[in-house]
Amino acid sequence: MDYDFLAETLLFRGITPGEISTMMDCLGAEKKHYEKKEVICHAGDTISSMGMVLSGCVHIENDDLWGNKSILDQVGPGFVFAETYACIPGEPLMVSVTAAEPSEILFLNTKRLLNTCTGTCSHHSRLIQNLLLVSAQKNLNLSRRMFHMSSKTIRGRLLSYLSFQAARQGSCAFTIPFNRQQLADYLGVDRSALSNELGKMQRDGILQVKKNRFWLAEKENKNGK
Repeated sequence: MDYDFLAETLLFRGITPGEISTMMDCLGAEKKHYEKKEVICHAGDTISSMGMVLSGCVHIENDDLWGNKSILDQVGPGFVFAETYACIPGEPLMVSVTAAEPSEILFLNTKRLLNTCTGTCSHHSRLIQNLLLVSAQKNLNLSRRMFHMSSKTIRGRLLSYLSFQAARQGSCAFTIPFNRQQLADYLGVDRSALSNELGKMQRDGILQVKKNRFWLAEKENKNGK
């Protein structure tokens, strides 16, 4: 286990690698490997442990009865998933979690995390505070996606999402974490319609795109500069 890496994550922030090492047994830690497209958690499952991505990447997905898939979130190294469901005993998952690429996942028993132990582990209070911060960040990400999807047009959704990415990365040239199908799923639109709209936006001089790399045209000022 790379405890130095864990100490840099939001969940273990403020806890030293040595302290994290002593907490693993207390937290019922278990590490597992998943291949690309392997399902980590199925919708309808009940779980008692949250997951943290150690390497690779996972997608949080929603599938309807007709097989339509929507990507709700992408979780990379150092970030956690399914913590909300793991905190509510018996609550079935409304989403599935799938490995987007070969991934290593660290599972932590949430009941043990939320209840301080009587042993030598003295860092639960900080861990619980960090978990609250993680949950707040997740709620923000979900609200952000809902904001991007508030537009009734594909162009409006694209402009909202791409403008946010440009602002977040501090440049009009940036890379997004999705391929074309994943972006369509994230924005809740058809892939062909999304590709057609991107083509129109390129012809209109709004942007340039190559795979998942985007260049947004900067708006001219009144003097045309």
